[in-house]
Amino acid sequence: MRRREFLYLGTSAAMLPLPGVWSAERPKRLGVLMSTREGDPAATTRVAKFREGLAQLGWREGQNLQIEWRWSGGDIGLTRLYAEQLVQLAPDVLLGNGTPATVALKQTTTIPIVFSVVNDPVSQGIIPNMAHPGGNITGFSFLEYSMVGKSLEMLKRIAPQSKSVAIMFNPETYPYYEIHLKSFARVAGQLSLALSAAPVKSLAEIDEAIAKLGQQPGATLLVTPDPYLLVNRGAAIRAAAQYRVPASYSYRQNVEEGGLTSYGADAGDIFFRSAGYIDRILRGAAPGDLPAQAPVRFETAFNVKTAKALGLEIPSDLLALADEVVE
Repeated sequence: MRRREFLYLGTSAAMLPLPGVWSAERPKRLGVLMSTREGDPAATTRVAKFREGLAQLGWREGQNLQIEWRWSGGDIGLTRLYAEQLVQLAPDVLLGNGTPATVALKQTTTIPIVFSVVNDPVSQGIIPNMAHPGGNITGFSFLEYSMVGKSLEMLKRIAPQSKSVAIMFNPETYPYYEIHLKSFARVAGQLSLALSAAPVKSLAEIDEAIAKLGQQPGATLLVTPDPYLLVNRGAAIRAAAQYRVPASYSYRQNVEEGGLTSYGADAGDIFFRSAGYIDRILRGAAPGDLPAQAPVRFETAFNVKTAKALGLEIPSDLLALADEVVE
């Protein structure tokens, strides 16, 4: 072998990364566990905003960032399975969408985790407090309990003859329902609405629960921001229309698809902001040192066509404040 060739090969070998040593050229790896179905309009918006946030911070999927996506579709069994799969891939950081995904990841790994669109993470025991989450997890919550009051107040104004409200949730994907119900109880009492729980675990149970409400004069429905009910929102929207039950939701997408009214945090904005914490952790920040954050943008939407079909009229002052009005 010529001396020049020998020196070239020796130099090239020295430039290769040693086993276990990180190379500056290696893309960072992110694992994402979504609570929705891939291609769902609500999920598409969230993912688009998340990618926009990453791009603004210099991260390009397929270039300097590799993302492993998993979609549970609100299925608790798949959520746990996909959490294990993502952890086995040993990414640099994980993103959990919703409580079931976040809890499944937290119970499985010490890899840094950012949660997104999680209701009251402190009361659920995901973090000890918002300012100092500690450990390997931080993120962005969805529910502000002031939202509860506003949702019911708007529903009462749209349906002034209402006498009761049922709170719908799936206890498997919304395990903190008891905490939530206490907040609803206070507001419902102030509005002279009798409160009841409507736990559901299947499409048939969604239909049955709303059918029963339709037989009760003055009954209304509030559908919680439950991953299962987001995925299966169509069943609730159709049943509410069929049995003529005024219903309020947490996500704007429900109103666009025929729901009466919604009030809640802007989930797309939460995903956009989540990209900022992914960026900081990939650049060396410890998740436990990053304060968990509450939502900052909220959305109100009304469906005038649905209101008319129910024999209701949405007050003009509410329409004037809406982010979206479906005619």
